[in-house]
Amino acid sequence: MIVDDEALIRSGLAMILGNAPDIDVVGTCSGVEAVAEVRRLLPDVVLLDIRMPDVDGLTLLRRIRELPDAPYVAMLTTFDTDEYLDQALRLGASGFLLKDTEPDVLARSVRAVSTGAGCLSTPVLRRLGQNRRAGGHPAAAAVDTLTERERQVLAFLGRGLSNVEIGARMHLGAATVKDYVSAVLTKLGVTNRIQAAVLAERAGLLEESEL
Repeated sequence: MIVDDEALIRSGLAMILGNAPDIDVVGTCSGVEAVAEVRRLLPDVVLLDIRMPDVDGLTLLRRIRELPDAPYVAMLTTFDTDEYLDQALRLGASGFLLKDTEPDVLARSVRAVSTGAGCLSTPVLRRLGQNRRAGGHPAAAAVDTLTERERQVLAFLGRGLSNVEIGARMHLGAATVKDYVSAVLTKLGVTNRIQAAVLAERAGLLEESEL
């Protein structure tokens, strides 16, 4: 389901995603209709504009995530400031995509969000890296509490890999990977994989090894 205040953007995104054989766009709407439409249509994934004139996207994110059997929500925006990123992740967003994302990347990102893996646009990750080099982020210090294997798992999370893909890279079973991911999230004090991916970038793990 696509939520945006501009009808042209809604129709464009619906056309792009509708061309993917495994993605069904169940509906589009403006912000004021979003919560009611989520209740009615029960989408697996919501693409939600973060800035709309009729209602704030972050407010909608909180309300949608509070619903029973809440869908995954990826924020869709032309803005990529840390302020929005941090707020969206704290409120439970599973992704942060810029509106100029290439069509094939957009479809892959929706698939990733639907599995709970989450996604961040490359420009967003690049901004995180620039901020880290400019002075770092205190939350990244939590990475120092991880074991070497947990750091490796975190680095793979930062690359957006699923549990199956991580298991294949590390020669581990699915149950073992799941345990590692759970331990990483707990030690970092985060609630989902996308928050862990942000810390992986801020801690420089994506530059430490060739994955």
